Amino acid sequence: MSLSRQIPRSQRLVATMRAAIALAAALVLLQIPADAARDNALAIDLSQDLIGISTGFKGADVLLFGTTDGDGDVIVVVRSPDSQVIVRRKERVAGVWVNASELIFDDAPGFYHVAASAPLEDLLPTPALDANQIGTDHIAFKSHFHTSRNQEEAFRSALVRNKQRSSLYTEGLSAVDFRGDRLFRTRVALPANVPMGDYKVTVYLVRDGEISDRSESLLQVRKVGFEAKITEFAFEQAPLYGLIAVIIALIAGWFAGFVFRKV
Repeated sequence: MSLSRQIPRSQRLVATMRAAIALAAALVLLQIPADAARDNALAIDLSQDLIGISTGFKGADVLLFGTTDGDGDVIVVVRSPDSQVIVRRKERVAGVWVNASELIFDDAPGFYHVAASAPLEDLLPTPALDANQIGTDHIAFKSHFHTSRNQEEAFRSALVRNKQRSSLYTEGLSAVDFRGDRLFRTRVALPANVPMGDYKVTVYLVRDGEISDRSESLLQVRKVGFEAKITEFAFEQAPLYGLIAVIIALIAGWFAGFVFRKV
């Protein structure tokens, strides 16, 4: 009996698909160095550049891979659009926790991920990390109102802790793995509560304590399916959407009252 008859058809199909995917990935990686040689010292790509959020979304992993034209270390920063964030401090008053003070930051990224092939402090000096906002300790948060430096630092630390607790900011440093001297890869984990928007993906090539090259890409996080249509309708037809919402609320209230009267 031949080997092909012993292996179920479904398993042979899966094996064939896996081989095709591996071959396609290898061809992409082999093509990147040629493009990089023509353009610059660094080339990158993403396994997917659109993350669709629908009902039941539980997060996603994006593979970033690329190549360099020689020796060097790599830093990867993935950042979502900035937004205004309010950080509140609670205090216990008469046995009850209440909001005692707050500070508004105007330009806090909703999601921030950083990965590197070595510790950041070993790759770049602090001024370069600050100038490029590489690492959670170097994000340039701007407070809406003037306050003391100590108070701003306290609220800033609280903001970072809250984001890390929600898996929206990198806690520590993710790894960039090299395959040989030129090919590298890293994974970016997006949690289920990831904010929507156009994410900026920046990859830095570092040599001798300086940024020798950089490459940027775009990662889109969007609602898809029925939720996307509802969101689009709410923005484009806001008055009608509000009217429909009020009508639905009235009908739901009337129906609930009718049921409870019967009970």
